[in-house]
Amino acid sequence: MTAAFRLQPTHHENPDRFIAAMAGAATQVSVVTTDGRAGRFGVTVSAFSSVSAEPPLVLVCINRRSPAIAAIEANDAFCVNLLGDDQSEIANCFAGRPGGLTPYDFTCADWRSAATGAPVLTGAIANFDCTVEATYDAGTHRIFIGRVQQALSRDAAPLAFSKRAYQALRPL
Repeated sequence: MTAAFRLQPTHHENPDRFIAAMAGAATQVSVVTTDGRAGRFGVTVSAFSSVSAEPPLVLVCINRRSPAIAAIEANDAFCVNLLGDDQSEIANCFAGRPGGLTPYDFTCADWRSAATGAPVLTGAIANFDCTVEATYDAGTHRIFIGRVQQALSRDAAPLAFSKRAYQALRPL
């Protein structure tokens, strides 16, 4: 016997049910960075995905209220830095959360410059240095498609976000 349940429709004027349902998704925590004529900026994101291996493309979604949008577009480049489970303080810094660190201050970690000029986080589990391939507006967010110029990785456990909290993922 299978259990039956009814899905409750969501309504655009009240997104609370949608947000509550999405809280159950486990997502990789990343810091997206940029640097160039529009300045240096970083923002924590949980919406990151590969798009294609040929050519190498990734996507990130950033809230359209974020000042990172204008900087990434003007600099025409960004780096996606996938955080390890020991880097939640870096995630907090670029998410603007309190924790003793100045929000959006790059002194919270060690960085080097990528070929595009974007800051690359030393010790991240992966870095994807990208040029902007395309952008799309979708609801409250802007989707950036990035053409990967260089990808680096190391073997480490990822930092995830689920149930509105950071989580460590471990093999079963």
